[in-house]
Amino acid sequence: MAIRSTVSIVIEPTPSPYLVPFDGTFVVSRAATREENAPSKKENQKALEESVDRLAKLQAKLYADNRFSLLLVFQAMDAAGKDGTVRAVMSGVNPAGCQVFSFKAPTHHELDHDFLWRCTQRVPERGRIGIWNRSHYEEVLVVKVNPHYLGAQRLPYGTDDLSQLWRERYESIRTFEQHLARNGTVILKFWLNVSKEEQRQRLIERIDEPESNWKFNADDMVQRARWDEYMRAYQDALGETSRPWAPWYAIPADSKSYMRRAVADIIVGTLERLPLHWPEVSEQEREEMRILRARLAGE
Repeated sequence: MAIRSTVSIVIEPTPSPYLVPFDGTFVVSRAATREENAPSKKENQKALEESVDRLAKLQAKLYADNRFSLLLVFQAMDAAGKDGTVRAVMSGVNPAGCQVFSFKAPTHHELDHDFLWRCTQRVPERGRIGIWNRSHYEEVLVVKVNPHYLGAQRLPYGTDDLSQLWRERYESIRTFEQHLARNGTVILKFWLNVSKEEQRQRLIERIDEPESNWKFNADDMVQRARWDEYMRAYQDALGETSRPWAPWYAIPADSKSYMRRAVADIIVGTLERLPLHWPEVSEQEREEMRILRARLAGE
């Protein structure tokens, strides 16, 4: 359903118990990392398969309609399951209509621009689905927890007042996302909320399983030691930037199967709310097709 605000037409966010409020009242400690009454793994997998099938059909219609694009943003602590979720949820999507970008530490070239520049280059075209594995939010998450990173950004007005800097960045993010929404980019942002204990177990698995050793990074332990700082940064970022035109969903991530199902349900529910239409064919084009069909049938 589309609702008209004073500034734009906004697709009403898909209802979910994990939708982050738009009034800044989000509290990390109240966000679940595990769904208490979650279905079984088998039930989750079956539901995911159904959503993947629906998503494939909706993507084809999105591509054909060619007026909207869908931007999926994934943020999480290490080992929360971003890669696996993207792989599982998007398994049925036509690769021609999907673009995936991972944002790692910025390059020297990227640092010569404002903090939103590199992500702006990766906004999906109309008709396509864009997936950001990490995003512009790194600038108010990792950088906020590690403000010495700002030194490489050579900010023109310095960093004497960090509180003001973060307020300005939240404002820039809200404005950027609202601009995209006004121009047909439907934005969904997912924080995969894994518990500290579950992350510990997954990091141990990465060390114990030879085929997963490549995933382990010693820096993960450095960031894990600052868990509470990251949780405060997530609380601020989600509370400041969850808006009707770019909602955040705090998805319980301790169960991978449930997490993937929940993400898929929200994506499908959102696409189903879009006023998508198959392109109309003129009567002249229909007549041409009838003639060509008769020719093909007579071969």
